[in-house]
Amino acid sequence: MNTTSVVPVMDKLIIYQIFTRLFGNQNTTNRSYGSRDENGVGKFNDINDEALRSIKRLGASHIWYTGILEHATQTDYSAYGIQPDDPAVVKGRAGSPYAVKDYYDVDPDLAVNVPDRMAEFEALVERTHVHGLKVIIDFVPNHVARQYRSDVKPDSVIDLGQNDDTSVRFSINNNFYYLPGETFVAPENGEESSSVRLHEFPAKITGSGSLTAAPDINDWYETVKLNYGFNVFDGSLNFNPIPATWHQMLDILLFWCGKGIDGFRCDMAHLVPVEFWHWAIARVRQQYPGLIFIAEIYDPGLYRPFIFEGGFDYLYDKVGLYDSLRALMEGHGSCYDLTRVWQQQSGDYAQHMLRFLETHDEQRIASRFFANDPWAAIPAMTLSATMHTGPYLLYFGQEIGVRAEGSEGFSGDDGRTTIFDYWGLPEWQGWINHGRYDGLGLSDNQQRLRAFYQQLNYLVNGSDAIQNGYFYDLQYVNDNGQSAGYDAHQLYSYLRYTDRQKLLIVCNFSNHNTYETTINIPAAVFSLMGLDPNRTLHFTDLFLTTTTIETVGKAGVPVLLSPQSVLVLEIKP
Repeated sequence: MNTTSVVPVMDKLIIYQIFTRLFGNQNTTNRSYGSRDENGVGKFNDINDEALRSIKRLGASHIWYTGILEHATQTDYSAYGIQPDDPAVVKGRAGSPYAVKDYYDVDPDLAVNVPDRMAEFEALVERTHVHGLKVIIDFVPNHVARQYRSDVKPDSVIDLGQNDDTSVRFSINNNFYYLPGETFVAPENGEESSSVRLHEFPAKITGSGSLTAAPDINDWYETVKLNYGFNVFDGSLNFNPIPATWHQMLDILLFWCGKGIDGFRCDMAHLVPVEFWHWAIARVRQQYPGLIFIAEIYDPGLYRPFIFEGGFDYLYDKVGLYDSLRALMEGHGSCYDLTRVWQQQSGDYAQHMLRFLETHDEQRIASRFFANDPWAAIPAMTLSATMHTGPYLLYFGQEIGVRAEGSEGFSGDDGRTTIFDYWGLPEWQGWINHGRYDGLGLSDNQQRLRAFYQQLNYLVNGSDAIQNGYFYDLQYVNDNGQSAGYDAHQLYSYLRYTDRQKLLIVCNFSNHNTYETTINIPAAVFSLMGLDPNRTLHFTDLFLTTTTIETVGKAGVPVLLSPQSVLVLEIKP
């Protein structure tokens, strides 16, 4: 039960994700399918010193600025030399930030002065660094917008598709896959006819890999898939010579490294061959050795190769810990699943897993589609942050219980904060408070919730055991009646320890039940921690309560846990 893969370095990053277009928007119109001018849009400059100071005070170490790269949109910026997009291949009025239209540019929506948009982004990076925070941006390698064309690329750069032979379905020298003789047909997405019409002949393969010229409305029809040497038509791998796309994407990575960013969150990384990642990440690190790479990945079978062959620092822990915690929060999971996750999926590389309960892809905890209660996150978020070394993530608004109710336009009423529409978040605007970012517009309940997240981050940042310690799962010595009153489906207990600090952490995931029980700790484990189980030991909560317990170690630790509660007990002689 003892996981010993400890990395004795500060690996406990706390990543705060900002959806940049929404973060600073103070417009309250919120018209469904509203335009930029009707509903407003957040700017780089809205993320001011006060905003960054508040994020630093929350306890974050990194900010992931989501939606930075220029992407397809229904807003017309042709006056600034940016080609307009056919609304038939744009999702929402604002557009998906994952339908990148120019890898060498930033979203003009985010600039106060569009011609100065890159300078405004560079100023944000510098401002972020001044506040002791590091910058992560998206790298979207699997697909691009249907009408991709770089308007501002360096003269030496060959644009994607520029040299493609469109008469063949696949070539190692092509950036895209083609369906010769077929014309792309966009699905009916409810958008009005436009003077900007896309004529794509021959049709390209859709970003999802669909081998059709007429993808349906539920597909990634707004994007086309990039070719890294994997022949989607026959399944063959073609990496010799190095595919053209590899060189072009490496150039893009290095371009953004030159802007001073500190890491990349790599979108749908598992859809790109691990061989590319091995090649590209090594070359980036030759010039930028401290840069971090995070993979969005949903295939546990690829976890190990993407870490140890691909070179990724961190992987999404979605299929595993997130799914198990969500089931518990919704009242139909079991803590046995938490043991299974680390034993079968991530036990010996746990420090490489990025934990979270919300991102832009996931439903809000407070929404009726999830827990319908932001306080249900207390045990799950505490566990996500403290179960292992390795980073965790908070999505902006999570800390005040944003609910994401109603339909914003293209994004329906689904419990997610829209990534496709221009919108303002009413609860979040209470935190913005006219650019002061002091939360004076929040309710008392929202203030208390934010205080919980801040306290959790401070606990993690101040704990040697959580940052660097060993992990020991205590379920197997407490379940099946070994500890009276211990419900191993709803309670989860574990140890984190180093030479300098020992912690017993107990989480109650039940939404209704209070548990009074005794936590057994094996005598051999006390010895591992350098403690005598025959002596009286002191257990003091470092987190949410003033609980203090004195007990002989071998007799167990008596605890009382109310619904949705946790104890983080420091153990001392």
